[in-house]
Amino acid sequence: MDTDERSARESVVAAARELDTQGLNRGTSGNVSVRFRDGLLITPSGLPTQRMQATDVVPLGFDGSHPPGQKPSSEWRFHRDILAHRPEIGAVVHAHPVYCTAFAMCGRSIPAVHYMIAAFGGPTVRCAPYAPYGTAELSEVALAALADRNVCLLGNHGMIAAGVTLEKALWLAVELETLCQQYAVALQVGAPTVLSDHEIAATVERFRGYGLNAAS
Repeated sequence: MDTDERSARESVVAAARELDTQGLNRGTSGNVSVRFRDGLLITPSGLPTQRMQATDVVPLGFDGSHPPGQKPSSEWRFHRDILAHRPEIGAVVHAHPVYCTAFAMCGRSIPAVHYMIAAFGGPTVRCAPYAPYGTAELSEVALAALADRNVCLLGNHGMIAAGVTLEKALWLAVELETLCQQYAVALQVGAPTVLSDHEIAATVERFRGYGLNAAS
């Protein structure tokens, strides 16, 4: 294992632990991948982040191949397919945070109730229809929900955030959970005002030079 590979593996472990620290995941749920050379590196299946080491991270080819004796995350298909179909994406984060998952359980997309939705690429965060975890069907509906977006909800499941870098993907995941929490509270207060598509399109352009969005 050379220095570049070890560094990439360590970044995957650090990101998986950060999901726990941020409260976006608990236990063995959720997974992280990063584009690496002619494939990707992905978290292993069923291993708590506290026990995860760089050597546990699984190299995965775009053909689905991986070293014997190592088992990639059960969600490897949508990680692989997002990275294969979206060359501008460098990393993918999947998690089951409370507020994102609550809206996903209701099959509800998120409208433009706050201008920060522009960070996700458009005026909505789509919710993909339910498909069993780890299946090609789930990968297909996730790709559709991510069209022209960098985040989506997965029906009765959780969320996905895809970024140019792993840092960006994590930032998007936190921002999405924050927006979902704000929307949930606003629905209890009253009827949230939805911003126009025109306003969000203008904000998307302004966001191209803002913070971590400057890389997108």
